[in-house]
Amino acid sequence: MASNESRRISDLETLKAFGHPLRMKLYRALYISRKATASQLAEQVDEAVSLVSYHLRKLADHGLIEEAEQQGKDGRERWWQPASKGLNFHAEDFSDAPEKVATHTAIGRLSFDQHVELYRSYIDSAQSWPLEWRSAAFGSEYLARLTADELAALSREVHELIDQYEELGRARDEAGDTEGRENVAMHLYAFPFRT
Repeated sequence: MASNESRRISDLETLKAFGHPLRMKLYRALYISRKATASQLAEQVDEAVSLVSYHLRKLADHGLIEEAEQQGKDGRERWWQPASKGLNFHAEDFSDAPEKVATHTAIGRLSFDQHVELYRSYIDSAQSWPLEWRSAAFGSEYLARLTADELAALSREVHELIDQYEELGRARDEAGDTEGRENVAMHLYAFPFRT
């Protein structure tokens, strides 16, 4: 990856470019694989290579992904990689105009829908996973009374902890420790609500 830092998306055009259902899936697939061709990603998302290539170019136009070094002998295929460690979208960056609010909200909903789809897929196939994976997987709900500052501190600490495990897993994977290693999705939401 070009940058070891997460990229904060604060402009509407880049947000819109990312906010396409297939582009979000492609970004996720590319993030997991680290480097891939349009053909490889097309297989993962079950779409035509030409369509995948088009959407990859749109992501690249906005600096969300970039060309990677050639991995194979065939120099005709482009290799892609994420341009940063991850992406962040903050509501305050899109709160100054109704179109920005609506776009940020729509993309948040789309992202959530894809998270639900991924989790439902796991639930439906859970019995096909070995017991050690079913035992390790978790779903929890925590309810707390916090101030905004306390919630922000919790968010930072949780992100730091997840970053530690992600970096550890990537380093071990790249060193060849691939036995028993799987892709793991973790979706966390923390938000105020009133009953």
